[in-house]
Amino acid sequence: MAQQSEHEEQAAPDDDGRGLSAAQVAERVAAGRTNDVPVRASRSVGQIIRGNVFTRINAMIAVLFAVIAVIGPVQDGLFALVIVINTLIGIAQELRAKRTLDALAIVNAVHPRVLRDGAPVAIRAQEIVLDDVIELAHGDQVVVDGDVVGSEGLEIDESLLTGEADPVVKAPGDRLMSGSIVVAGSGRFRATRVGRHAYAARLAEEASRFSLVHSELRTAIDRILTFITWALFPIGALLIVSQLVFGGHVTVEEPLASGHMSGPLADALRGTVAALVSMIPEGLILLISIAFAVGVVRLGRRQCLVQELPAIEGLARVDVVCTDKTGTLTETGMRVCEVRDLGGGRVDGEAGPGAVLAAMAAADPNPNPSMRAIAEAFDAPPAWTPTARAAFSSGRTWSGVSFATPSGEMHWVLGAPDVLAAPGSEEAAEAERIAGRGLRVLLLARAGERVDSPGAPGELTPASLVVLDQRIREDAAPTLRYFAGQGVDVKIVSGDNAASVGSVARTLELPGGDSPADARTMHRDEEGYAEEVESTTTFGRVGPEQKRDMVRGLRSRGRTVAMTGDGVNDVLALKESDIGVAMGSGSPASRSVAQLVLLDNRFATLPHVVAEGRRVIGNIERVANLFLTKTVYSMTMATIVGMLAVAYPFFPRHATLINAITFGIPSFFLALAPNNERARPGFVGRTLRLAVPAGLISGLAAITTYLLVLDGARVPELTDRTAVLVTLCVTTLWVLLLAAKPYVWWKIVLVASMVALLLAVLLTPVGREFFALDISDPGKLLTAVAVAGAAASLITIVRIVDDYLARRAEARTDNRAGPDTASGIRPGGRTAARPDPGAQREHEGV
Repeated sequence: MAQQSEHEEQAAPDDDGRGLSAAQVAERVAAGRTNDVPVRASRSVGQIIRGNVFTRINAMIAVLFAVIAVIGPVQDGLFALVIVINTLIGIAQELRAKRTLDALAIVNAVHPRVLRDGAPVAIRAQEIVLDDVIELAHGDQVVVDGDVVGSEGLEIDESLLTGEADPVVKAPGDRLMSGSIVVAGSGRFRATRVGRHAYAARLAEEASRFSLVHSELRTAIDRILTFITWALFPIGALLIVSQLVFGGHVTVEEPLASGHMSGPLADALRGTVAALVSMIPEGLILLISIAFAVGVVRLGRRQCLVQELPAIEGLARVDVVCTDKTGTLTETGMRVCEVRDLGGGRVDGEAGPGAVLAAMAAADPNPNPSMRAIAEAFDAPPAWTPTARAAFSSGRTWSGVSFATPSGEMHWVLGAPDVLAAPGSEEAAEAERIAGRGLRVLLLARAGERVDSPGAPGELTPASLVVLDQRIREDAAPTLRYFAGQGVDVKIVSGDNAASVGSVARTLELPGGDSPADARTMHRDEEGYAEEVESTTTFGRVGPEQKRDMVRGLRSRGRTVAMTGDGVNDVLALKESDIGVAMGSGSPASRSVAQLVLLDNRFATLPHVVAEGRRVIGNIERVANLFLTKTVYSMTMATIVGMLAVAYPFFPRHATLINAITFGIPSFFLALAPNNERARPGFVGRTLRLAVPAGLISGLAAITTYLLVLDGARVPELTDRTAVLVTLCVTTLWVLLLAAKPYVWWKIVLVASMVALLLAVLLTPVGREFFALDISDPGKLLTAVAVAGAAASLITIVRIVDDYLARRAEARTDNRAGPDTASGIRPGGRTAARPDPGAQREHEGV
């Protein structure tokens, strides 16, 4: 830092328009004055390995395995092997996701243009060196700090840094802060702070970091794990004390007795380890990481870059998608289909509107899509000299050029008719009529003042209407139908004329498209504004701040909002939304603040993205139900056994068998299954509401069988332990079957396979010997099955009652929301339809 500060005190090279030479660049690279910020799209390999190996759950399992390693036998340490396998799978999946993310991040990387030896060169941001002269155009993000050396109407949005929304005009000598955005004009600046000295270093790294934190789901899981961790100590102490002090311990005949310790202490420790191992949801955290990682890979195949991992969770909760029109629902490119001469703005002998438009297009160093279409239509500009330029910005919605011509200086502006034309004028009405056909209309007018003067544009004389044709994307309508079928509201939020936006919405058959709103006439009070935003689906003439306010209004009413955009005017809304989705061809600024980037620029990718989020979160909730059921029944059994001062009914190998068959193996398949149900808030309450009753009933059923087969004895035999194992396996397999709904063939096969695996262990001599089981007493087995049947019936009743109460609670919520919502109509006249099978089939297999 001292080295760079000293350099800043030296005089910077003169700006001769050539930038640095190759020798000067090499000198700065050798001196370490480079923008060497390691911006990673994912965690490093070392971080991935450490993150999967050194976890709280693995630490608990390691301690318990250490106990078994001392007292033996080796079969009772099988639970540690399961952790090793799970950890390896977790590492492999995250490494796979890392490769996908890194490859996509290279495609999405920003390549600023710098002057080297007099020529502009596109390089990686990390290759910028101190004193480089960097070119800026509309939509670019400033990647390092510097001083302006050239400006053509350069306006900078520093809202992401200062919170000030108004653009700042920059002249030569002004300071630029990295992280700010070019909203109008163009220019050049010289880098004065690069690398970790620049503010952008922190911004860029945070924007593209592969994150596993700050997630509602993971926060909830962490709270549950914290409770389980603290519960292990008193329950473990109760078991050991009850079995050693109160005489609950027993020494049983052990088939594989060689090579392990025996006696009261060893038996007490084995029982305690068996109980605690079952209490730990050992695969839950790993399955969450795997589900997220697989989601990243699947989205990567669809050219969707996930810049923040919790975005996958947010996608599952989205119920409103706000989208721009141009470049999202319509094709990015345009063509001029008509120039309607209004006969004004020129005197005899002066050029017509075609020449003026050609001259304006030729004078624009960074044309937007509209100006590029004009340049293609009028490619023979007159030899006029531009004397002043006003770049287009979404704030003023017009651009302008002053020219020196043989007949004198004249000033022309091109922009939105409803901004430049007088209200109620003939040209304003004509523009409105044309826009109602779904066409884009610009007004060319002669200005009364130089376009760079404070009073610009001054008095205007309309000259012509420029009509541009926008083609609607072929995949736009099916995409909107998919969202309608999934109960997700779509709102078109555009800076274009409201009539034009409404025409596109009508063509796409978007409900509410017949009544577009002009954002300039909307309510100003916060509550009224939010209500109008929620009840309307199509908006025109929306400025950048209004887009942000619309997102805020929706979020204030409990909606989960995804915002799509590709321009600088979308940055504030993207940052404010729950999930920001940028187009890959959009501005670097929009890509840098978004959580997701659609590299193929296809709006039709978004349904697959939303479906992937729902799949991941829905399956995690299902798997969490299973693992927490296991935790609850283990706590129930351990507590009761400790209070009764009897031996714990299982060896650790029994716990391993039960956990693997009932929840461990099936959960890997269920975590990756299709799932289209939208995620809802209240994960912890909903999960515990299902897991706690199922766990309590399963635990009580196992204890009931245990007490019945013991029949007053204090020494459990292997037949007693086997009977308890059968009860718990049958009961929890029933819980698995209930959690697997809705049923498809492979889920039935999965549960049947687990039943077959249990029978294989029970019916084969090798399986019985290895897991210390004995099925020689049919009476005890019948008792076990009968108790399990009663428990399964009770769990089913609890689930049915819970579903009924949940439906009633949802109905009460809808009734409180108003009669429209209760009848299935969402605000804005949208039907809250059931998923449309046809639309769903279009995107099935996501």
